[in-house]
Amino acid sequence: MIRKKKLKKEIESYLGIIFGSIFFAIGYSWFLIPYNIAPGGVGGIAQVLHYFFGFPVGITMIVINIPLFIMSFLLIGKSFGGKSVYGMLVSSFLTDLLSPESLHRLGFIKDLAKYTFHDGRGHTIIAMLAPSDMMLSAIAGSVMLGLGLGLIFRFRGSTGGTDIPVALIKQKAGLSIGTGYWIVETLIIFSVGLILQDMKLIIWGYINLFISTKITDLASEGLPYIKGVYIISDHVMQMRDEIYENINRGVTFIKAKTGSEEKDINVLFCVLNRRQVPELTDIVKDIDPDSFMIVTDVYDVLGYGFKTRQINLGG
Repeated sequence: MIRKKKLKKEIESYLGIIFGSIFFAIGYSWFLIPYNIAPGGVGGIAQVLHYFFGFPVGITMIVINIPLFIMSFLLIGKSFGGKSVYGMLVSSFLTDLLSPESLHRLGFIKDLAKYTFHDGRGHTIIAMLAPSDMMLSAIAGSVMLGLGLGLIFRFRGSTGGTDIPVALIKQKAGLSIGTGYWIVETLIIFSVGLILQDMKLIIWGYINLFISTKITDLASEGLPYIKGVYIISDHVMQMRDEIYENINRGVTFIKAKTGSEEKDINVLFCVLNRRQVPELTDIVKDIDPDSFMIVTDVYDVLGYGFKTRQINLGG
């Protein structure tokens, strides 16, 4: 029974990565690649090579990622699981397969002329949206790319790319992961703009990076519909009783000490649905108008009274 359940989860995981890769591929091949809008990463490098040499973007991403995986293994000993390699291969393969040109060759798009445009500089563009809708194309591509990445991550997959050089920078230079990502993505985005001699692509690249990052977080973690509340007051015991009676949520007391007087206090911590926050606020204000209350986002909860939104699919 356990083995059967584990097999089912593995199948769901691999199918989920395919589903996410479809969104990833559509975002790239339909909206971003035609206008050379690079969010950084291996995809940005692949777009430059596609622009100058006509190399298929998906195949190029695979070719670039293979030595990165090998480098990672040799230099930092990071072991990427099968789902990481699988996610990289599927997302790259679908990027080429779902391009308008490929869909035309396969017969899914009958008239490619509807999606063929000229940018006024002698370049032919094949995209789902016209150059006059470039902003809409950038936004749509960013959202689709972020959604695809988020789903791939949610199902324990990966697309390779800048994760590997960032890990190297962290280990060798001692910089934080966030700083490492900023350095790598900035280098790629600026390189695309300079090589293609279009500074607007740098702005588009950062817009794309911002939107796709936010959507990736939402798709992989979900909206923060749960809130965590910290309350500092001399009347937390009375608040606890009101919370039990009116909101039906449990609370936890955290032993703390004030910074000014070094007075021992109890901090009340409670996790609740965001629609219950106004009711809790009324309770706190009615009991102690001078209390100190902090409300923060909670992305997931494991425990009685809450249903986790994360998918536990194993390694």
